[in-house]
Amino acid sequence: MLRKALRDIVAFLGLLAVVGVGVGALVAGAAGVWGALVGVGLAGFFCAATIWSMLRSVGSSPTAMAGIVMGTWVAKIAVLIVVLAVLRGRDFYHPWVLFVVVAVGAIGSSLLDYRAVSRGRVPYVQP
Repeated sequence: MLRKALRDIVAFLGLLAVVGVGVGALVAGAAGVWGALVGVGLAGFFCAATIWSMLRSVGSSPTAMAGIVMGTWVAKIAVLIVVLAVLRGRDFYHPWVLFVVVAVGAIGSSLLDYRAVSRGRVPYVQP
């Protein structure tokens, strides 16, 4: 189930990169392209970290799973803050293109994760 989610997210990120770079180039030129590329990179990191945390916590206790997922979430927020701090004041990227690409990436990956989980064949009881 999680591997299917990862496969779907990789395809989604490829599509997001192509569309984001195209729209970014039309909207803001080279700065839009860089904004889209940085946004796809951030979205890819967030998606990969989520899937990694779930794969890492398979078979562990609920407490360990919650700790791994929460620790990954804190790490993602820390990375986002560091990236935004590094990008602050730079003019090589378009901030609105970056924001839109990251938002579309977050919403799209959440929907793909939901679809993979809802269609997954997981027993309710241990045999």
